[in-house]
Amino acid sequence: MPVDGGSHDSRVHRARVHRALGDVQRLAIVDELWLSDRTPSELAQLVGLSSNHLAFHLKVLAEAGVVVRTPSAGDARRRYVKLTGAFDASASPRSIVAGSPLFICTRNSARSRLAAAMWESRTGLPARSAGHRPAGQVHPQAVTIARRRGLDLGSGRPCGYGAIKGPPPDLIVSVCDLANESDAPFEAPRVHWSMPDPVADPARFSDVVDELDRRIDRLAMSAGHLTAPRSEPADGARS
Repeated sequence: MPVDGGSHDSRVHRARVHRALGDVQRLAIVDELWLSDRTPSELAQLVGLSSNHLAFHLKVLAEAGVVVRTPSAGDARRRYVKLTGAFDASASPRSIVAGSPLFICTRNSARSRLAAAMWESRTGLPARSAGHRPAGQVHPQAVTIARRRGLDLGSGRPCGYGAIKGPPPDLIVSVCDLANESDAPFEAPRVHWSMPDPVADPARFSDVVDELDRRIDRLAMSAGHLTAPRSEPADGARS
């Protein structure tokens, strides 16, 4: 019986990934990227590699489709390394405390609000969101896509950091480069997700929400609030 072309291509890709991961240092890089996107300099320090050795390992991982490098939306000289959407299962979940995270972005009109709503829906635990330059209103398309996916963004307006009252957050999750590269007045561990702004390109809203889905799953698993990734939403739930 002839081999199915799609299955063969899938096996070729999986074999390429397994070869790329057949190195302890590359596995260490992937583990560091499980929860947070990193700059190359951060990765080099975390895994104890010189810049030349790190560049070699990142090239192997990128060619296997495991990682991607993207320019910062804030400082164009900066690059972030992150796991691709097609690669999640082979990483080793990192343990982290996240009972009441604070999600931050620039305008608090889409990404951070969606992430907080997903966290609460997925874990049943509280989350807050804020922006360092809050917009005048929540973006209408964020409200629409949230409703389609069974999420409630609430009725409040976007808020700045000064509106965050009560107990301090135990984790700060920046979901945009500008927020990560600005000074957030909170003393808590940080995680960064380098995500494009869907408000700047509304056609990307669905892709951004899909990526948030995957990342919230990883965070919830690492915090012990989820044992396995949630299944993909049904087609009718997508925008």
